[in-house]
Amino acid sequence: MKSVRVNIPFLVSIVILVIAGYLIFVSASMGLLTKQANVYAGVAFNQTFFGLFLGIIACIITAKIDYKLYKKFALPIFILSVLATLLVFVPHISGAHGGARRWIYISSFSIEPSEFLKIGFIIFLSAWISNVKTKVETFKHGFLPFLVLIGIAGAVLLKQPDTTTFLIIALAGVGIYLSGGGKWKNILILFLIGLLGLGVMAFVRPYAMSRITTFLHPSDNAQSSGYQIQQSLIAVGSGGVFGRGFGQSVQKFNFLPEPIGDSIFAVAGEEFGFVGATGLIILFVFFAFAGLKIADKTPDQFGRLLALGIVILIVSQAFVNIGAMIGILPLAGVPLPFVSHGGTALFMNLAEVGIVLNISKQKKKA
Repeated sequence: MKSVRVNIPFLVSIVILVIAGYLIFVSASMGLLTKQANVYAGVAFNQTFFGLFLGIIACIITAKIDYKLYKKFALPIFILSVLATLLVFVPHISGAHGGARRWIYISSFSIEPSEFLKIGFIIFLSAWISNVKTKVETFKHGFLPFLVLIGIAGAVLLKQPDTTTFLIIALAGVGIYLSGGGKWKNILILFLIGLLGLGVMAFVRPYAMSRITTFLHPSDNAQSSGYQIQQSLIAVGSGGVFGRGFGQSVQKFNFLPEPIGDSIFAVAGEEFGFVGATGLIILFVFFAFAGLKIADKTPDQFGRLLALGIVILIVSQAFVNIGAMIGILPLAGVPLPFVSHGGTALFMNLAEVGIVLNISKQKKKA
């Protein structure tokens, strides 16, 4: 094993995604000027300084830190990420938005701790599987501990509630588990448990049932629960082949809910059309392939699983968001990585890809 420079295709995909994402955000955020002009400056500063500027610094730092150190401190990292996420339930420092408690507030700035839980979970799961080695194939020493880890993440996130983030973490976890040697039949058990849990949740929590019925019959609730998807489809459709042009979205000003958050892909579709929206999707696909290639060429199991988990985490969230905005998945309530507003999310995404860049410096012996 020898040190080499970072993987250039993966680095290029990150640079293009960050630049394209920031330009889309700048355009989408203009919609705030007519609705919430007083908060526009704060939103722009948060995304630019805390997300982009500090995120780039974090990416450079994590790209230089030997990824093997994360294995050494995997348990403390995971415990701290869980404790940080639990802070959303502490009165006076947390706040709710849209019926969910997902943020803690420091002065006028908000932090979403679940972003730390994502990477904490991935690091610890990768470290644990690389330690237990072939035991991961067994039910008692492999699947049951994996189920406990999934359960811990689920208990913290579903209480908020943040179902979609939990499902994305679970998806990344399943990818790591299977790649580490876990058995498919155990994943079938997990899938059945999850399906049962979602069914129970749909009846216990009205908002979950509302999302399902809206997904199945969006036009039946066009002025209530189906309003966001209807406006998103109008935005994407009105973009045509080449779009209205940068900054020319109509929906972001008066109609589209969360134009800088969940719905930002719809703004991109309206302004850049089918060509631009497809180009953004292709960027995420290229990012995925470059990241998976890094994982495949990583010499040690921990590095391979860690790279794989981070790539699945980011790409699955991207396609869950995009799928929801074009109506092929239920509304998810998750941001589009590198694009949507959220200083914590952008900061952590950049820090995570820095880890993958560091992993890419190592390669298998010829």
